[in-house]
Amino acid sequence: MNWKKSAALPILASLAIAGCSGGAASDEHAHDSRHTADGDLQEATASFETLPAFLDGQPQAIRNAYLIAGHSIDVLASIPCYCGCGESAGHRSNLNCFIAEAKEDGAVVWDDHGTRCAVCIEIAVEAAVLKKEGLSLKEIRETIDAKYGDAGYPAPTPTPMPM
Repeated sequence: MNWKKSAALPILASLAIAGCSGGAASDEHAHDSRHTADGDLQEATASFETLPAFLDGQPQAIRNAYLIAGHSIDVLASIPCYCGCGESAGHRSNLNCFIAEAKEDGAVVWDDHGTRCAVCIEIAVEAAVLKKEGLSLKEIRETIDAKYGDAGYPAPTPTPMPM
């Protein structure tokens, strides 16, 4: 990605975020939470429209990253994360930094890993912006791999290349 696209990323991210709806954590819904073996907090909510309570008090940029993740499952599931979470937390893609599981009934198990990781957030927002710009899943993956693969980041999550 060249510097012009990098400079435009915050503006494009704002546009991507503006397309997301909902997002307030709700006291109306019961939240089921637990800690994983690696210390991450996971919390279930009824849907993607209800953010987990662990986002209460977090900066809006982090809340927005979780909104983006909830609306970009198909993209983030094919994008690796380069923060080292593949080894440290057993993540399989960037999606796992935000969402541990999307259940068939619409419920979501959120993961708080992304609240502590700027690399996770940057990759998620960038992937969503590239999708909004019309890039294919494979082009998005190639762009992320090119940016983070040789830049001194830890090994990526073991995410299969999209077709």
